[in-house]
Amino acid sequence: MRGVPKPSQELLRSISDEHVLRALMAHRRLTRAELAVVTGLSKPTVGESVRRLEEVGLVADTGERTPGGRGKGRVGSFYSLGDVGVALVVTIAHDGVTASCVDAYGDSVSRVHSPIGGPAEVASVLPIAAVEAVAGQHVRLAVVSAADPVDRHTGRLVQLPDSPFLVGALDPVEVLRPFLSGPVIVDNDVNWAAQAEQASTGVSDFAYLYLGEGLGCAIVSDGEVRRGHSGLAGEISHLITVGPSGAAVPFIEVFGALGLRQPESTAIDVARLLESPDLDVVARAIGGVVTALVTLADPEVVVVGGTWGSAVLDAITAACDRLPRHVVVAAASVSSPSFAGAQAHALEQLRNALIEASRQR
Repeated sequence: MRGVPKPSQELLRSISDEHVLRALMAHRRLTRAELAVVTGLSKPTVGESVRRLEEVGLVADTGERTPGGRGKGRVGSFYSLGDVGVALVVTIAHDGVTASCVDAYGDSVSRVHSPIGGPAEVASVLPIAAVEAVAGQHVRLAVVSAADPVDRHTGRLVQLPDSPFLVGALDPVEVLRPFLSGPVIVDNDVNWAAQAEQASTGVSDFAYLYLGEGLGCAIVSDGEVRRGHSGLAGEISHLITVGPSGAAVPFIEVFGALGLRQPESTAIDVARLLESPDLDVVARAIGGVVTALVTLADPEVVVVGGTWGSAVLDAITAACDRLPRHVVVAAASVSSPSFAGAQAHALEQLRNALIEASRQR
């Protein structure tokens, strides 16, 4: 009977290098002795790994030394990550374009917010905001959150009927590619918000209902956001629910019938809605949406977020308590969830890119 083949020396070196890099990502600076303790590797193995990673610029000697001498042991050098680059995080929303860079420690090293007068300005503002945020840094990848439907295969923004924030045929991948050396990852803001919520709560099966100027939903099943064939899963504006008269109507039309839209737009007038005497009618319509979500996706909980979600949470809960299948309704727990979700993904991808770079030396 043949024995199990031993791992190659190259594989063992790659594993050691990954342990060292991840230890420095978590602890920022460590001596080789400390790296050995944190990683569980031997001191000679750590020493060889540090040498290899220094040669390719992924690890650098900080110039700082331990006290050492006169019975205190040998002087030790502190090491940190080298000049390894950053990830660009961009949010495209109704109030403007925000671009920031995050380093491999998880720190935001730059942040630029550029207001816009309307969706048509995004195409011209986006590259300017990116230039200001990047400011000559080595950008390995970008993650984009957009308040519009996104084609999951191309990263292009998609125009759907009654979407209030229509940027147009914008291709963030094409716009941002000149500023970085790696991929551009684009998703809509509600999906990023759901990922942030999942990371915060640990719940693996839930629906994230976004209620703001626009309407959106993300379905998280087994810990993964379900995007559908083209990436348009969760676009609930045309989901059929109960209208003000009791008749079945598309969800978005409820707000039109109640006079809760902004002038010449399908965007919801949040200020008017919060003062409306018809919040129970809106809550009943949301209950119909939740019925569909529960029937099709069977979530453990429905998380309600957005600019006016928390204001009507009690009314939504009361409406949902009358549904044939009970589901827990809870307020979103993460602030600035779309940015938080996009930034967390950018950090994860940046760190993975550094590990991959260590293997390709």
